[in-house]
Amino acid sequence: MSTSSTASVSTHILDTSVGRPAAGVAVRLSARAGREAAWQELGGSATDADGRCKDLPALPEGTTHVRLDFAVEPYFEESAKKQADAQQDAPANRDSGAGVFFPEVAITFAVVPGEHYHVPLLLNPFGYSVYRGS
Repeated sequence: MSTSSTASVSTHILDTSVGRPAAGVAVRLSARAGREAAWQELGGSATDADGRCKDLPALPEGTTHVRLDFAVEPYFEESAKKQADAQQDAPANRDSGAGVFFPEVAITFAVVPGEHYHVPLLLNPFGYSVYRGS
């Protein structure tokens, strides 16, 4: 597969509420060839200790749109459990009964052949942002 005929994608996640990488977040990669085409799920990975997905599947030739689906709910549930275990005597979080506000984050973007797209996710329990990185 020639790099000039396909685009490539990478991502990482930073949990801005704690200022650390978000490890263990499942990420699914899907692609389509044209805005009217059906999505094709290509596979996935999970973020490592540095919050990076280093082994996302390659994009097929002809890909014009990519979608990254981040399963953040299990990450926040695990983070809350660790925090509760570490601070057993601390007062309860006022939002603890609300669950996770964004259980998943889906980012869709357009690509052109031969370009690399690094798409970082800046995440916290009540919001997120993304951008095209380098």
